[in-house]
Amino acid sequence: MSSKLEAIGIAKRYGDSVALEPTDLAVQAGEFLTLLGPSGSGKTTMLQMISGLVAPSEGRIEIDGRDVTYVEPGKRGIGMVFQSYALFPHMSVWDNVAYGLRMRRKSRDEVRAAVDDALAMVRMTEYAKRFPKELSGGQQQRIALARCFAYRPSVILLDEPLGALDKKLREHMQSEIRRLHKELGATFVYVTHDQDEALTLSDRICLMNQARIEQVGTPADLYDRPATRFAAGFIGHSNLLEGSLDDTRGASGEPILLAAGGRIPLPMSAPIMPAARHTLLVRPEAPRLVEPASGFVDGTIADVVFFGSDTRIQLSMNDGSQLTVRCERSLSPRIGDKVGLVWDPYRTTLLHA
Repeated sequence: MSSKLEAIGIAKRYGDSVALEPTDLAVQAGEFLTLLGPSGSGKTTMLQMISGLVAPSEGRIEIDGRDVTYVEPGKRGIGMVFQSYALFPHMSVWDNVAYGLRMRRKSRDEVRAAVDDALAMVRMTEYAKRFPKELSGGQQQRIALARCFAYRPSVILLDEPLGALDKKLREHMQSEIRRLHKELGATFVYVTHDQDEALTLSDRICLMNQARIEQVGTPADLYDRPATRFAAGFIGHSNLLEGSLDDTRGASGEPILLAAGGRIPLPMSAPIMPAARHTLLVRPEAPRLVEPASGFVDGTIADVVFFGSDTRIQLSMNDGSQLTVRCERSLSPRIGDKVGLVWDPYRTTLLHA
């Protein structure tokens, strides 16, 4: 399948500073791809080069197989939504949405039909005559989305569009963006540093770190099978156990990791690399509490935090390391209790440097 959007060897340098190392990335038609990473990871730089706001130092960008590396932004057939909304304060909602269409010299009837359709799509028809100052943050963001959607671009770029909203409104707008993506069938490239937002919205996530791509995959891939220690630590809550391989095998022939003061069986399929030390990822929801000395590792409950749907326990392990476990509210763990932990080895991941 040919890609809708493709970045081929693009890089960006500002003097001696590297904003993005040479990078390849392909986005399929209709896909929702999120560029995720901490500040300074290169995600916004990549989005700006795709949009045409910044020229790459090397490499090229193709849309539908056409080289658009040096095509000006307005002629790339893309739409862009900013975090700041960028609405014109002196224009009504209707005129804000119509602005891009008028700049493209659409007829009056085409503008009217497209604006009305876009406002209906974001459920803001009744606000058409209001001005931006009369709208809430969430409503202004809807108008920014409508303005982008009005001329039906096939590629839509969104640069942290929900960053200025509070948690409840942000979650609501995430649902709206998912709905709009399905309705439009357009290709979305979305920038965020919020891992929960990326997991919620994306078909695939491009995780970035230190001006390069760390891993690309589905949300399940990055959560269950992170390729690196950085990916394991950035996506979701993580327990990273350091240890060494035992010279002997378990009862079923499985490899054993000596870590957290215990003997931890690894998946039979775990790719064992020659190294003195290994890192095992155990997500907090994987372990269950058992009696001391009857699990893989033992520890002492150091803290108990109520989270509504579940309880999170902080454990001090026998070797002094710390481990977090999520458990059901029906359990009543107490600080100071000694417990054992057991889990399905196939719910763990052996990481490599």
